[in-house]
Amino acid sequence: MEYFEKLLAVQQELKANKTQFNKFGGYAYRSCEDILEAVKPLLAKNGLVLTISDDIVSIGDRIYVRATALITDAKSGELIASTNGFAREEETKKGMDSSQVTGAASSYARKYALNGLLCIDDAKDSDATNTHGKEEPKREEPKREENKPDGNFVPRCADCGKEISVKEHDYSVRYFKRPLCRDCQKHESSNR
Repeated sequence: MEYFEKLLAVQQELKANKTQFNKFGGYAYRSCEDILEAVKPLLAKNGLVLTISDDIVSIGDRIYVRATALITDAKSGELIASTNGFAREEETKKGMDSSQVTGAASSYARKYALNGLLCIDDAKDSDATNTHGKEEPKREEPKREENKPDGNFVPRCADCGKEISVKEHDYSVRYFKRPLCRDCQKHESSNR
């Protein structure tokens, strides 16, 4: 198998689910660790080695952490592909000391270097969709169940039909674009 065919096989098979949840921002995301956990077996299967390194670079009057992700062939040691990801350190971050600020910037830069190298699409990631409070996201209006004599709304899971709470309804519509019970939410998350 040629080198690029090996990388292509990894990119096609990789499923790096968004298993983390940011309660403050209310969104699901994947971490650098999630990506690494998902890709390691595929690298071994295809005889590839992934390395990631960081360095600090000055661009203009700003300081960035630059992460470089490299994939090499395990037998020949030949470099197949590399990408960079950048993250700017904040001067201070509430509740973090300076080493934690640098570590957070490193994790962010590494995640985006891996995204580029492994063709992980983060178009629906909060980083791509965050409006920073400038516009209210559109929410699907709940459908009223016609057969309730008191007219109260009783949401149901779109996949299994199970009755769900209004809280489950609102959450799942926001993140999965349809009302889902907790079990169907877990199933949907594992398939992403």
